[in-house]
Amino acid sequence: MHPALALLALLMLGLPQALRAAPEQAPANPAQQAFQNALQAAREGPAEVALDQQATLQLPAGQRFVPQPQAAELLRAMGNPGQHADVRGLIFPAEASGWFAIVSWDAAGYVKDDDAKEWNAEELLQSYRDGTEAANAERQKAGATPIEVVGWAEKPAYDAGTHRLVWAMSLRDQGAAADAEQSVNYNTYALGREGYLSLNLVTDLKDLPAHRAAAQQLLGAIRYNEGKRYADFDSSTDKVAEYGLAALVLGVGAKKLGLFAVAAAFLLKFAKVFLIGGIALLGVLGKFLKRGDKPSPT
Repeated sequence: MHPALALLALLMLGLPQALRAAPEQAPANPAQQAFQNALQAAREGPAEVALDQQATLQLPAGQRFVPQPQAAELLRAMGNPGQHADVRGLIFPAEASGWFAIVSWDAAGYVKDDDAKEWNAEELLQSYRDGTEAANAERQKAGATPIEVVGWAEKPAYDAGTHRLVWAMSLRDQGAAADAEQSVNYNTYALGREGYLSLNLVTDLKDLPAHRAAAQQLLGAIRYNEGKRYADFDSSTDKVAEYGLAALVLGVGAKKLGLFAVAAAFLLKFAKVFLIGGIALLGVLGKFLKRGDKPSPT
């Protein structure tokens, strides 16, 4: 099992004991403290969770939502260094089910979706692989396990009617055997007027078919507030994001996986995506390389 999921299983199995622990029984290490803090702060579904005055999440029954700052603390305990400033919370099932989800908000502005028909999934994949080594150097400095990108678990797909984007990348520890278990980041995005909400589900690749429905349910449970929907965009007043949908998959997705380099082939093919504000986007990636504030959720 992937280390992050092993820690998650520990969290699940330790729920009764942690909740019954006496105040004077201090956790033995920072990871246990992070788990305990997350449990104490968690909200149980069914519940309505407000997300940045942008939207609400109808948290289903049988699931827990861990807010900030406990969510960031728990991510760091799972081996994901950084401040996680965009993270709004973590969702995990009340019963041990082998997955957890990271909910984030990015006030990037209105992301134009007219380039969704032009991307090449294989070139996007190669872009991730080209950046893996640079990312792993930073992960190792932070004490995290190096990773390697295996391939698409689900190629990027965009629904223009609902303004939802879905894609999944399979990963494994660097140097692991070819038949070693792989983890997967199942990424879902809900575009809004002022930015986008992302819900990243982390599980083992072999378990994705069983858990894909949970990610889709949570994505469907996000409702933008009146005036904050994608359709509410006003071109005369609203900020437009510095990148389009293809760059959202490449740039933001790469940051979530901890990958920094952008393949020259992709930049050449999708140059128009980066023409407006392209330097700014690459600057964001550069700052991440220095600070590590958008690490992998795995």
